[in-house]
Amino acid sequence: MTTLLLLGLGMQEIILIAIIVLLLFGGRKIPELMKGLGKGVKSFKDGVNGLDDETDNKNKKEQ
Repeated sequence: MTTLLLLGLGMQEIILIAIIVLLLFGGRKIPELMKGLGKGVKSFKDGVNGLDDETDNKNKKEQ
């Protein structure tokens, strides 16, 4: 929630966005969208962790 507050989004804006998403996609599509979003975030994190591991290995070889 603090991330949303740092972006300047209050509770009213979040509710408005949720209503717009519900109207655009309908109640049945939202779980599918969230599942896809979760997979995307997991893939992104795995990619970032992979880059961190490669960087660490490269630094160890140089020392």
